[in-house]
Amino acid sequence: MNKEDSSTSLVFLTFISILFFALNSILCKMALVSNAIDPYSFTFFRLFSAMITLLLIYSFKHKKLFFNTKKNWLSAFMLFLYAIGFSYAYVNIEAGFGTLLLFGVVQVVMILGSLFHKEKINASVIFGIVLSIGGLVYLVYPKESFEVSLLNSFFMILAGIAWAMFTLLGKKSLDALTNTTDNFIKATLFISLFYIFIPLESTSLTTNGLLLAIISGSITSALGYFVWYKVLPQMKVLTAGVIQVFVPILAIILSVLFLDELLSFDLILSSIVIISGIAITLQSQNRMNKQKV
Repeated sequence: MNKEDSSTSLVFLTFISILFFALNSILCKMALVSNAIDPYSFTFFRLFSAMITLLLIYSFKHKKLFFNTKKNWLSAFMLFLYAIGFSYAYVNIEAGFGTLLLFGVVQVVMILGSLFHKEKINASVIFGIVLSIGGLVYLVYPKESFEVSLLNSFFMILAGIAWAMFTLLGKKSLDALTNTTDNFIKATLFISLFYIFIPLESTSLTTNGLLLAIISGSITSALGYFVWYKVLPQMKVLTAGVIQVFVPILAIILSVLFLDELLSFDLILSSIVIISGIAITLQSQNRMNKQKV
């Protein structure tokens, strides 16, 4: 595969993973807002079904099963922490504000991560990041007065930190399928142990809620996270952070298509601003890379 084909493949796979992240938000929103399932049960069946899917793929490819007791415990815990925090946050937090909080935290941690990895950041990169975050703020920040739940905000901040750490750890992945499968096996162990902290009367389950959790796990999480771990080693930390701002745009567009939400002027304008900011950041990074050669 030549360099041009490799770049095209990277862009395509990255888009698929970002699309699946957005679909996860839609599935979670559909399940929890309609009270079709409780946050713990949604997270459990999401992680469990993802684990089963990846184990089937792994066993088909390698003709065996495995469980590594020495590696991936931290990344698996971050996956669990993100998933449980994300679900509980959306019980009592506005979707727009939750999205802003989540990806705002992700951006901050990823920028710190890029500095830790000694990646160069110039004025154009900073301007692009600020522009994209500004577009996100304009898109999802509540336009009317609203009450902020400190507890649910804390859950979302925790989810944002955990997801950013999960992404940073994925930069070291040499075998995306093995690492992703191992992460979901251990994350399922963590969510199972977490059950001892859950009051039995707080759980609820319907067929529709279970189906949404399984789809979120077996398709958009299992495959989306596998692809994400496959592309992460090929991109810079800052790139991995900034392109995730695409997720809320896609999530809202999917809400328009599948949840009959309105296509607003705010969505169109903010999408243009966010995409422009991301493009400036990526082009600036590309120029700096060429200067090194």
